[in-house]
Amino acid sequence: MAQTDLAWTIERILAWTRGFFERKKIDAPRLCAELLVAHVLGVPRIKLYTDYQRVLEDAQLVRLRELVKRAGEEEPIAYLTGTTHFFNCELHVSRDVLIPRPDTETLVEQVLQLFRNVIGFESPRVLDLCTGSGAVAVAIAKHAKGAQLVATDISEAALTVARQNVETNGVADRVSIYQGDLFDALKGIVDPSPFDLIVANPPYIATEQLAGLPRNVKDYEPMLALDGGPDGLVPHRKIMEAAAGHWLRDGGRIMLEIAFDQHETALAMAADYPVFTDAKIIRDYGGNPRVLVATKGEAK
Repeated sequence: MAQTDLAWTIERILAWTRGFFERKKIDAPRLCAELLVAHVLGVPRIKLYTDYQRVLEDAQLVRLRELVKRAGEEEPIAYLTGTTHFFNCELHVSRDVLIPRPDTETLVEQVLQLFRNVIGFESPRVLDLCTGSGAVAVAIAKHAKGAQLVATDISEAALTVARQNVETNGVADRVSIYQGDLFDALKGIVDPSPFDLIVANPPYIATEQLAGLPRNVKDYEPMLALDGGPDGLVPHRKIMEAAAGHWLRDGGRIMLEIAFDQHETALAMAADYPVFTDAKIIRDYGGNPRVLVATKGEAK
């Protein structure tokens, strides 16, 4: 955005920003340009194209210039705008939480299919571990009106974001939030009875792989939510262990997100707990293994 005698209209600023992002090899350069311009102007993206010749004010240009510079350094657009979308829900995000990915929508879709198709899950009690931004809990609550959810996370900063998303999406009456490390968060919970369903998108990157992550992930997203231990499945084993005990009812389900290359190890892990049956891997929309699903005891 160099000095020029030409006015910086929405049309012109979008074209310049898109070109800048293309040169920087930023993914989805047109979308990123639209999101930043719409954010600075405080309007929906569609408004950009119905007001193409609107001229940006100087203060708006200054603000946009700073955001474009940061985006060019691979800071995620969602952190720059403070919002993202997940399963038709608008969510607040900050650098205290992972940015929800489309891959995780597979987890939510499996949950909703369970509720629709399996007797005994009409009014389910659900535990969402490692909730982060609350994306999974919010999406389930918005699309399954009979569900009651408990969401937990070890990070109080992340839960501040989750509480905001629960409130703004109108599901605070059905989503309770507790801070603590996995099941430790449930100490003192009002209803200590087993859950019908346990879901989680835990950290699942093997520790030695963290250094090789893309810059927009390793330099900006919280490492606490990424590091899954030596093989990436340490949190998953802890969850399976507790679910095999008290916290999941007989006939209940467990659904855990995994990395695309962990399916064989994840199935072997599930086999270590004989109480779980029918273990299988669900693929995401890109065809990659994504969700481990198992039933505790005999399905009802």
